[in-house]
Amino acid sequence: MTPVQATRLLPQAYRPLFAHAGFKRLLPALAASDLGDGMSVVAVAWLAIEIAPPGRSGLLLGAALAAYALPGALGALLFGRFLRRLPAARLLAADSRIRAVLLGCVPLAWATGSLHPLLYVALLAGSSVLHAWGNAGRYALVAQMLPPEQRLAANALLSSSVSASIVIGPALAGFLAAVVSPAWLIGLDALSFAVLAVQVGRVRAPGGEPGTEARGGAETDSDRPSAGLQLLRRQPELLGVLALTWFFNFLYGPAEVALPLHVTDDLHAGAGLLGLYWALFGAGAVLGGLATGALRRFPLWPVTLGIVAGWGFALVPFGLGASAPVTLACFTLGGLIYGPFTALSYTLFQERTPAAWLTTVLAARSAALLTAGPVGTALGGPLIALMGPRGVLAASGIATVALAAVGAAVRIRSTRRPASRPVHGSGPCGGGPPPRSTTPPGATTRGNR
Repeated sequence: MTPVQATRLLPQAYRPLFAHAGFKRLLPALAASDLGDGMSVVAVAWLAIEIAPPGRSGLLLGAALAAYALPGALGALLFGRFLRRLPAARLLAADSRIRAVLLGCVPLAWATGSLHPLLYVALLAGSSVLHAWGNAGRYALVAQMLPPEQRLAANALLSSSVSASIVIGPALAGFLAAVVSPAWLIGLDALSFAVLAVQVGRVRAPGGEPGTEARGGAETDSDRPSAGLQLLRRQPELLGVLALTWFFNFLYGPAEVALPLHVTDDLHAGAGLLGLYWALFGAGAVLGGLATGALRRFPLWPVTLGIVAGWGFALVPFGLGASAPVTLACFTLGGLIYGPFTALSYTLFQERTPAAWLTTVLAARSAALLTAGPVGTALGGPLIALMGPRGVLAASGIATVALAAVGAAVRIRSTRRPASRPVHGSGPCGGGPPPRSTTPPGATTRGNR
């Protein structure tokens, strides 16, 4: 089968993406890095347990998992003054190089017998310090490479790649760990990021990086650490998307803690059933993500709020004492419903953010969202002691449905307000996106919102 024939088998929304040389070259490298991270979810924890001093495995495990994720929020704040001037491709390449080098040091230190627990945590923390900026560069680069009508489908492929890595990565890591040390699996993750760094260097967005010429070398309002948040305050719709996503992730946290205990305490089952829950959720999310390209014809805000409500309803049967087959079906459906959410959220940001500010805003988004899951997870423990696993799952679902209702009410109220500026076209959210100005906020008249 020729590449042209294979492309014709794809849904119509995805065919232009595989005709784009730059995106077609970049997607496999991004997918490989996602798979590497999916494997590292298991490998990082497993290696921490192996190298921990006696009686300290729990402490080192928590420190390693936190170091692999949380420093990205700190990096978004500390290095914003220097990094927000860089083009999206350079941000993604810089993050990939750092992860390749520091994660690559883990198997080398393990092989030489010098992988001390403190060194392990330091290498993991250093590898994730640019995570927020690298993630911002990924989606900003896609926005620069592709026309607006192709971005939703591209975001869907990227989010589906992440969902697929949740299913395939841990299973593959479990299989390989029977043959090699988890340190070498982390080395494979490092190799995937090295490949990504090389591929990003070969990609060029048409016309260069938008907005870089407007900034030049002079210091502007965008050089302040709070620049991304300032722009979000001037864009109520973006701030609304961020708030909705933060609370959505926050309410998911207690459910993630409650599900394992529901399996062991309520269903009296083992790890196999828990793995089946997550495998079916991941498979549903992949299918849902791939179906996102067909949603371009619908207004994105109502679809996004419907996804939030749908996930909440999928959790309610857990609290009603439903049997395992029923809740497995609900969890699969929940993954299918959730699948398009990430792509829709990023598309809203891409269409509503001035091009020169996209990486700054997306980095601020990533930094804020990195706090949502841990806060929700920390709340899960006390709630389970108070309500039990089933109660927490049901409460999480009901609260998520309520979040969608509040979001819908706020959205309806905002659309009924008299317009303070003319509507530009008819965008996918009910009103067209504002002009893509590259003028920094603060340099315009304060009254023009």
